[in-house]
Amino acid sequence: MGDLDLRKLRYFVAVAEHLHFGRAAERLYIAQPVLSRQIRALEQELEVPLFERDRRGTVLTAAGKQLLTDARRLLLDAQAVQRRAVRAARGTDSLTVGFMPGLIVTAPVRALAARHPGLDIELVRTTWDDQITVLHDGRVDIGFVRPPIDTTGLRVRELYTEPKVVVVSIGHRLAGKQSVEIADLAGDVLLQNLDIVPEWRAVTGESERPPVPVYRSVEEKLEHVAAGRGIAFLPLSVATFYTRPDVTYIPVSDIADGQVSLAWVADRHGPLIDEFAALAAE
Repeated sequence: MGDLDLRKLRYFVAVAEHLHFGRAAERLYIAQPVLSRQIRALEQELEVPLFERDRRGTVLTAAGKQLLTDARRLLLDAQAVQRRAVRAARGTDSLTVGFMPGLIVTAPVRALAARHPGLDIELVRTTWDDQITVLHDGRVDIGFVRPPIDTTGLRVRELYTEPKVVVVSIGHRLAGKQSVEIADLAGDVLLQNLDIVPEWRAVTGESERPPVPVYRSVEEKLEHVAAGRGIAFLPLSVATFYTRPDVTYIPVSDIADGQVSLAWVADRHGPLIDEFAALAAE
C-alpha cells in the first residue's frame, strides 16, 4: 500500500457526497471516465471497495464510510498546513479570529493587540455551516462559536449564554406578544436546522424534517421570514443586530438559552491562542 494521493481523496469525497459519478465530475470540472478511473485506482491502492454500484445507484461500502470520515479531516489538515506555511513566510506573527453573526469581539482583540503591538490580528466572519471547518482547515486559529458543534479534535471553552428569540413577520398572528411558549408556534414552518432548537421536535413531533428549504445565512432567513414563509429562532444578540421593520422578535419562555464558546484545534494551540482565550474569558 503506497502513500495516499490527496487528489484522489478529493475526487473520492466528491463522489461520496453526491453518490453520483456524473454530478461529482461536474463539480470537479473533469470528465466522468477520468473520475471513474481515479476512484478505481484508489480502491486498488487501498485494496478495498469504496462504492457499491448497481442499477439503483451508488452507495458507500463500510470502508467507504470510514474513508469519508477520515478523508474530510485529512484534506482540511492539508489545507491548514499550506495556510500556516504561507503565514510563516510573511515573517510576522499573526492570529486569525473567527466570530459568528451578532457577536462583538472587540474587547479581547484590542487587549491582545495592546500587549503585542506588532501582531497581525485578522477577523473572519463565520456561519453555522463553516464555524468549525475554518478551524480545521487553518483559515482561523481560534473562533467564537455557537453550539451545537462537533467537538472532535477541538478544545472548547464556554464563555456565556444568551436567550433565544423567535423571529416572525410583522403580520404574524403572534406579532406584538410580550412572550410566547414554543407550543404556540407548533403550526408554523421552521426555516432552519432542527438541531438548533431541539425543543421543536418535542412539540411538533417532527423526527425528520419535511421537505422545507433550510436557509443558512441570517439574511436569507430574515428575507423568508419577512415574506411569511416561516419562522426562525435566533440568539437575542443576532436578532437585535439585524433589526428591520418587516419582522419582529418575541422572547420564548420555555427554550434553553444559547451557548457562546471559544474553540480551537487541540493540537495547534500556542501562546497567542492561550493568551487570547484567557482575555476572552475575562
